[in-house]
Amino acid sequence: MNKQISSKLASGGAGKKVVAGAVVAVIALGAMQVFYTIDEGHVGIVKRFGEATDQVNPGLHFKVPFADGVEELEIRTRKNQEQLKASTHEQMPVQAEVSVNWTVVRSEAFELYKNYGGLDQFENRILDPRLRSATKDAMARFKAEQIVQNRGQVIQKIEETLMDTMKEFPVKLDSVQIENLVLPPKYLQSIETKQTEKNLAAAEMHRLERQKLEAQREVNTAEAKRDAERARADGRAYAITTEAKAEAEAIRLKGLAEADAINKKAEAIKQSRVLVDYVKAQQWDGKLPTTVMGGDQDILWNMKGQ
Repeated sequence: MNKQISSKLASGGAGKKVVAGAVVAVIALGAMQVFYTIDEGHVGIVKRFGEATDQVNPGLHFKVPFADGVEELEIRTRKNQEQLKASTHEQMPVQAEVSVNWTVVRSEAFELYKNYGGLDQFENRILDPRLRSATKDAMARFKAEQIVQNRGQVIQKIEETLMDTMKEFPVKLDSVQIENLVLPPKYLQSIETKQTEKNLAAAEMHRLERQKLEAQREVNTAEAKRDAERARADGRAYAITTEAKAEAEAIRLKGLAEADAINKKAEAIKQSRVLVDYVKAQQWDGKLPTTVMGGDQDILWNMKGQ
């Protein structure tokens, strides 16, 4: 009897645990239906019975259970790539892989979702076709050689065209890149040959320029030597001229001094007969004259003994 009562009580306790567990599960499920979170780099699009009604930012939010649904929409930069076939300006077929980085404008994410249904549909219906069209249009404007040698111009043209066709949509385009470009093998070989010829021509031009520089260097050296010799000759001539002028000036000064002395002597002689006699005495050699001429006579007498 006691065993039967104990088993009934045990089975009754187990039933209560099951009920309690079910209640907890219902409460947890209800909490999950009421609260939700949105991660950073995303916004939440709230839909009530399938209709988009609101946009919420990252964080914790609540919703009406079983009536509201929430879908996250990424607003960080995304990269979209496209592979396509195009033709150059001279109708040469090329295969290109292009990419574009783009971002949803946060304040207009709700309109993008409402009009296009999400990022994947927006890419497939709007962005991808315009990227392919802009790339083909840009490729057709350039020759193959220009595309290979100056890819930046092609990228710039793709960006200009794509941004112009995308300006009405709530997105921001960051940059376009040509990830890969495949040209016909024969054309690549011709480019390589042409480039080799250009390199050889450039090397020959460099050699000629170097020879020209060396010749000019020799001319400059010869001119420098000539100028140095001329400078030395001018220096010697200047020294000789200066020396001659100095010597002439010295002679002139000496002549002036001598003339002045003669003039002074002449003046002194005029002023004093004693000085004349003194000069005669200085110049007399102590010998008497051997001849004498008498007054009023034309006969010269020899005073030496016969």
